[in-house]
Amino acid sequence: MAIQEGGKLPEATLHTIRDGAPAAVTTGELFSGKKVVLFAVPGAYTPTCSEQHLPGFVANAAAIRGRGVDDIVCVAVNDAFVMGAWGQERGAGDITMVGDGNGDFTRALGLEMDGRGFGLGTRSQRYAMVVEDGTVTKLAVEGPGQFEVSKAEAILEAL
Repeated sequence: MAIQEGGKLPEATLHTIRDGAPAAVTTGELFSGKKVVLFAVPGAYTPTCSEQHLPGFVANAAAIRGRGVDDIVCVAVNDAFVMGAWGQERGAGDITMVGDGNGDFTRALGLEMDGRGFGLGTRSQRYAMVVEDGTVTKLAVEGPGQFEVSKAEAILEAL
């Protein structure tokens, strides 16, 4: 069963790039005692993710933070190197880019999707959520092929 509003995020270890090297970061470190917007994409460098989803959060980062958000986190079932390079290339310096390389966090949330038909393997569904001290207060999961409820503008409106 997928996580719901009011649910606590599962404990998991994700990976990011710090000082040019991969570094483990736990969900506790990312979300405890903070208000965070987390958004997930099926894959770095894929069309909607690269052309709309991430750029929307880059463009709206200051406005989102202006609504009391401590951090904006982007996650994908990619490795930390890919997430770091993608974030750097897209000017996402105000967003914490994390990789869920094995998909453990995504599976624990119940938000995985089968992308084998596209040669992607198991990936994350496209979603965004607002997390307050580890508890999901807003969850917006896209339907297959959709991009409406998880975009930055929709989350900004929900805040």
